[in-house]
Amino acid sequence: MKKLVFILTAFLVFTNVNSQILDPVKWTTKIEQKSEGVFVLTFNAVIEKDWHMYSQFTPDGGPLAMEVVFKNQKGNFNLIGKAKESKTKTAYNDIFEVDETFFEGKAQIKQEIKLTNSKLNKVEVELNYQVCKEVCINQSKKFTFQIPAAKTAVVAPIKKDSIKDSSVANEKRVDTIKTDSVVPSLGESNVAEAVEKVTLPESVPNAPRSLWSVFLVAFLFGFTALLTPCVFPMIPMTVSFFTKQSKTKAAGIRNAVIYGISIIVIYVSLGFLVSWIFGADALNALSTNVWFNIGFFILLVIFAASFLGAFEIMLPNSWANKVDNQADKGGIVGILFMALALAIVSFSCTGPIVGSLLVEAATNGVIGPIVGMFGFSLALALPFMLFALFPGWLNSLPKSGGWLNTVKVFLGFLELALAFKFLSNADLVLQLHLLEREVFLAIWIAIFGTLALYLFGKITLPHDSPLTHISVGRLGMGLLVLTFTIYLIPGLWGAPLKIISAFPPPMQYSESPMGLGDSNVSNTKMDLPDGAKIGPHGIVVFEDYQSGLAYARKVNKPIMLDFTGYACVNCRKMENNVWSDASVLPILNNEIVLISLYVDDKRELPKAQQFISPTTGSEIETIGDKWTDFMISKYKTNTQPLYVLTDLEGNSLNTAKPTISYVGVKEYYNWLKAGIAKF
Repeated sequence: MKKLVFILTAFLVFTNVNSQILDPVKWTTKIEQKSEGVFVLTFNAVIEKDWHMYSQFTPDGGPLAMEVVFKNQKGNFNLIGKAKESKTKTAYNDIFEVDETFFEGKAQIKQEIKLTNSKLNKVEVELNYQVCKEVCINQSKKFTFQIPAAKTAVVAPIKKDSIKDSSVANEKRVDTIKTDSVVPSLGESNVAEAVEKVTLPESVPNAPRSLWSVFLVAFLFGFTALLTPCVFPMIPMTVSFFTKQSKTKAAGIRNAVIYGISIIVIYVSLGFLVSWIFGADALNALSTNVWFNIGFFILLVIFAASFLGAFEIMLPNSWANKVDNQADKGGIVGILFMALALAIVSFSCTGPIVGSLLVEAATNGVIGPIVGMFGFSLALALPFMLFALFPGWLNSLPKSGGWLNTVKVFLGFLELALAFKFLSNADLVLQLHLLEREVFLAIWIAIFGTLALYLFGKITLPHDSPLTHISVGRLGMGLLVLTFTIYLIPGLWGAPLKIISAFPPPMQYSESPMGLGDSNVSNTKMDLPDGAKIGPHGIVVFEDYQSGLAYARKVNKPIMLDFTGYACVNCRKMENNVWSDASVLPILNNEIVLISLYVDDKRELPKAQQFISPTTGSEIETIGDKWTDFMISKYKTNTQPLYVLTDLEGNSLNTAKPTISYVGVKEYYNWLKAGIAKF
């Protein structure tokens, strides 16, 4: 069915898109003074129908996020927070396996600045963004804001914003336009990278669904926290205290309910404080901030070591003693302090869980941590209230014992596995390729394989009780973990592993993007021509035009130019669905020389090779700039994927249709055969 939808969609793509420079976003700007030395810069965008423009906060690993670059900031002004955005939408991208955040119809970006230079008369800003429909475009627009001469009062410098967006999009951004106009003209759309967009569901934003998911996950983790040795023994003790110390049964129930509500208030207040202190912009930026991801990786490893028994993480005993003294006063205030005492005493077990939840929930903005803490605390509080209502249920509770430590160790393994997700985020952002898909999966296989051995009783840890046998429940959980471990193993050979698709790096971020055992990969590095590499489906591909041209002349074959991008969604769709077809793949393998030119390649050209484009007037500074300029100047388009069949002199072989883009298998096959026949 998906393939049918893909083919139908492909045939609906307009055929003239490759013969024009597209500019689907029109901008206007204004500057307003908020107070002495403080100004608000506003960018208003009108987006053409059916196009999407991506937010600053769309996650790493997907389409390119917007970047707001202040060109003359140093020594002139400071930013007050991060640029704020108008309402966005969210939809899942099944190619990059992330939730994209984007604008439709219109967008507004606002940035407050505080002047530090009394002689400053203008602020220069560059917006780099991606806009998508059936095809996608990377655009770079420059704006100049004139500071009113009478209002350039200087204020004391402030510290720069501590949260910086370090997303993959920033790494892949391509600088192009270098002009000074306030409202860019059509000629400025020297577009850096064209990325075809996955078809988004025509629905309202899925933020409510995401928040509901946050609540459910937090609720489940709250129940898990109940089963730790720090919390579980407290249930019968606390409920018995309320039922025995209260003068009537009704009073005991009331006090237990107040106790449960107090737990909820404490944790929800924590979520509120996190949101209030950091704010929505900072919380959204955290998910793509390199240092945050590295820091949280280290923190989770420490938490995991604590859960596994290396040491205990505890708040100072003096805190608990002071809270206990307040609890002795009785009344509602005393009950509130009893709940606070529970939070402090159980911190060594609940702290790592709460920390993980807060970070994950923070990606949903201000409301995320509040919803997450409500779900967690509700699960934590419910047993205290229910057992107060039905005290007879206490007799059915299992006795405390070694199984509680087993739960804690189980959580330690989960924390350790989750830690590598954050390290993977940082690696993806920096494009270091140190934690590629195979390495990530190997680490998870080792972690969950060890967990299975632990559950089967083959491994013991410091705080484990002597084990003469394993329970049926523990055996069942061990079998489940072992099954999951075995499920991960084929991922090393290219299996998609859809159950955990949101966790490991994407398939293309891999030592062998088509899998270690791909039968199509018949070439080794020793067999490859100079300058070539193994591409999708084992196709030999060049990423430099001159190297590919030299090889094509040597073997006397036509050239297929593939204008593509590292973050190009529909480039990946064409490779996965069209190039892999049994009728197309042999042609790409045997009848042409493939040259893939990445327009978002951020590697800088040697100074001697940098130039000003005679076509667009843009500064060509990177490899991606060079291929972008080549595409625009020769083929008059700025969209990808773009395919061109040429002879050895660079002339197009398909005279009727020189270029082709996002199409189905049949059209692509016929286009290839027609061009090759004229070589």
